[in-house]
Amino acid sequence: MSNQNVVVIGGGITGLTVAYYLQKEAKEKGLDITCTLLEASHRLGGKVQTVERDGFVIERGPDSFLARKTSASRLVNEVGLGDKLVNNTAGKSYVLAGGKLHPMPGGSIMGIPTQIGPFITTGLFTPMGKLRAAMDFVLPRTPGEGDQSLGRFFRRRLGDEVVENLIEPLLSGIYAGDIDQLSLMSTFPQFYQVEQKYRSLIVGMKQTTPPKPKPNGETKTAPKGQFLTVTTGLQSFIDAIEAKLEPGTVFKGIKVEGIEKLSHQYTIKLSNGEEMTADSVVVATPHHVTQSIFNQYSFFDSFKEMPSTSVATVAMAFPEEAIKKDIDGTGFVVSRNNDYIITAVTWTHKKWPHTTPKGKVLLRCYVGKAGDEAIVDQSDEEITKVVLDDLNKTMNITDQPEFSIVTRWKDAMPQYTVGHKERVEYVKKNVTEHLPGVFLAGSSYEGLGLPDCIDQGEAAVKKVLEYLKINTPVLV
Repeated sequence: MSNQNVVVIGGGITGLTVAYYLQKEAKEKGLDITCTLLEASHRLGGKVQTVERDGFVIERGPDSFLARKTSASRLVNEVGLGDKLVNNTAGKSYVLAGGKLHPMPGGSIMGIPTQIGPFITTGLFTPMGKLRAAMDFVLPRTPGEGDQSLGRFFRRRLGDEVVENLIEPLLSGIYAGDIDQLSLMSTFPQFYQVEQKYRSLIVGMKQTTPPKPKPNGETKTAPKGQFLTVTTGLQSFIDAIEAKLEPGTVFKGIKVEGIEKLSHQYTIKLSNGEEMTADSVVVATPHHVTQSIFNQYSFFDSFKEMPSTSVATVAMAFPEEAIKKDIDGTGFVVSRNNDYIITAVTWTHKKWPHTTPKGKVLLRCYVGKAGDEAIVDQSDEEITKVVLDDLNKTMNITDQPEFSIVTRWKDAMPQYTVGHKERVEYVKKNVTEHLPGVFLAGSSYEGLGLPDCIDQGEAAVKKVLEYLKINTPVLV
């Protein structure tokens, strides 16, 4: 069997996963496959970036991943960083609504109440809002099986107050999107499934959520949070994957200009004027980049209509004494019914103690959301000033930060709007038919989090191996 070449386009976490596991499979099973990774920028990792400064470990992009989605921690272990894995500190979190910080109601799962007591006593909702939410116990199931917005689904079950003061700030924060545009079936289909099975969303979530482990009375250890990261920063995770790839198989600073199909192969045209031939191609780029690479195929045009939002983060370091009014917790999200620019704040020094030197404070603030992205284009100084003004409405910070790091992510958050699943399926079906051996994977399609991207990368590896096996000539 002659050598078969696989080209992976895009060196974010998805593309890195594909390259790592494909090279590993080839090596362990003696497959005659070469895997090349192409990245248009001069670094790998995409939105995963870490800054180390004055003893602080500051994430510019994602700061962690869900522990229950095991593909990420498995890959961390694979590349030798298992001993660096840590859970977040499980502390109080808040919702900023009506100008006040309200503790997150106990027992709420992504904003859905599963314990009546904390829900009745919270100041987040009016008595009428609480009464409206209780209608979930008697309302019939959502009719039909078509897609709908998250906002429509939750407003019907729990009412506007619960949606706008609790569910919206939590869920739209994950996708930086508008809850009334985001697709239920592409973001949280499990809520629809629970409602269909139990009729009441509240009852269903209570039934399907495993009980929290009781605290250990002997050791009195603090409860572990549900997120994981590596103490050396997520950039070190990217670097560790890159270090495991075969020498000479990673090319940075080279953009793919286009791809042409030959009889059983593909010609990849590169920005440096060269061309590359591939038997199979994994495209792990954002959807708008993917569309431009394949602009001769009209079935990719639906990606032009898929929006992306711009967001920014501001990390600020202070001495402890600068915070005159502290809050017992690890962060808060902001209800849209507030005159605030910030959408969320993490007290990183409390949530991730390893990130911050003793005697210091690290706050990470988020700005920008669907329909309100102008702040992202402001100068670093203006963004920092606006964020500090917002913070001082709930905290008393007397000093300017020792330093601040502003990170902008322009058009970086793909929006899974209603009908997203069908649009992606339509494109992938046409790719299978017209471009056999080409596979799409990444945050534009089936999940934004690190484990979701890693899952898609692993799935792409299986598809590539199946395809190459199918197309292997039979030796007589």
